[in-house]
Amino acid sequence: MQINLERPRKFMADISPPGDKSIAHRALLLNSLGTGKSRISYFPRGQDTLATLNTLVSLGVNIKEENRSENGFFSTLNLEATGISGLHDPETVLDAKNSGTLFRLLLGLLAGSKVKATMTGDESLRTRPMGRIIEPLKLMGANIFGKDEGSFPPVTVIGANLHGISYQMQIASAQLKSAILIAGLSSEGETVIEEPTPTRNHTENMLINMGASLIRKKDEIHLKPGELHNIDINIPADISSAAPWLVAGLIHRNAKVTLRNVGVNPTRTGILDVLSDMGGDIKIDYTTTVDSEPVADITVQSSELKGIEISGDIIPRLIDELPLIAVAATQAKGNTVIKDAAELRVKESDRIENTVEALRILGARVEAERDGMVISGNGSLQGGKVHSSYDHRMAMAFAVCSLVSDKDVFIENADVTDVSYPGFWDDFLGAFRD
Repeated sequence: MQINLERPRKFMADISPPGDKSIAHRALLLNSLGTGKSRISYFPRGQDTLATLNTLVSLGVNIKEENRSENGFFSTLNLEATGISGLHDPETVLDAKNSGTLFRLLLGLLAGSKVKATMTGDESLRTRPMGRIIEPLKLMGANIFGKDEGSFPPVTVIGANLHGISYQMQIASAQLKSAILIAGLSSEGETVIEEPTPTRNHTENMLINMGASLIRKKDEIHLKPGELHNIDINIPADISSAAPWLVAGLIHRNAKVTLRNVGVNPTRTGILDVLSDMGGDIKIDYTTTVDSEPVADITVQSSELKGIEISGDIIPRLIDELPLIAVAATQAKGNTVIKDAAELRVKESDRIENTVEALRILGARVEAERDGMVISGNGSLQGGKVHSSYDHRMAMAFAVCSLVSDKDVFIENADVTDVSYPGFWDDFLGAFRD
């Protein structure tokens, strides 16, 4: 699918983005390890999250879907599970599609089960490194086999008796942390993880709510094995899916955007901090806390931005939003420097090279660095044709470019947005005003 976008005179929206993808994965995976019934509301029906649902059903988890929205983009799930012992061998290969979160967390889940399963993914996922997850799991006693010692999908997991470990993470990765914690639930003895920098803590929040023996001591997380009790979860709107709207509302010259019920967990709100530091007009109306997750309405409007340096501990809090921040930086006064973000090179695509290449095509002045980018703010873009690189985040970032381009922006393979945000194009075009 190719989409053509022409800069609108106004850009106005008042919406609730899809449910948080990170929380949705964990709500399904952790409740599948618990005992009893649970109800998961505002479940986002993107390709990634549906892959998690289908995978768990293949492993024997009883999940029923109801109350699907009229547009089919979200629903309510009723889940019943009997713990890790209730899982069984799947009849077919488990397909994580494009979801690195599903693949990596499922490795931790299967490692301590009695299940034998082979896992794979789409072409993009099969190039993404899994060695950082495999290493600690093998230290715990996991049996994982595959190409390059399991470093790339597909891999086969044969459930084993695990033991807890003390593990010092060398990179800040919520997926790595979560995989180890999930494996630690079924291990003998305590599991201790030391993080170099705090990462998104949805797994810890959920585990505590489910009765896990988990405490945090400074940079360390201590988990003792034990039974989980299923809980109902209301999923807030995903701040990563809100991010295109945040940048769009700031850089278009006649814009106002309000986003409803957005999850504003402090481990995820780096984009709000950075855009505020750049001079963005951002109003946050805190409304409530739901299932240990803070939720707010956010309003942004047209702003004059300035370039800043983005590096260090804030990077894990906005890693998925950096391509969009680069788009914002093209409209800022002065240079914006992004550092310490080498992790962008091993996402769904090499998001450093692909962001730089596309922004140059569209008329921006930007240079790639080994671990980031340098963007020179130069006002309006010129437009042109770019490719999504089959990466949902990139497609949405390029859509935002159209709001400040003198000529049309053409995006090839634009329907990849369905991975995380089905209906994005209807919502986005609905905000265009003559």
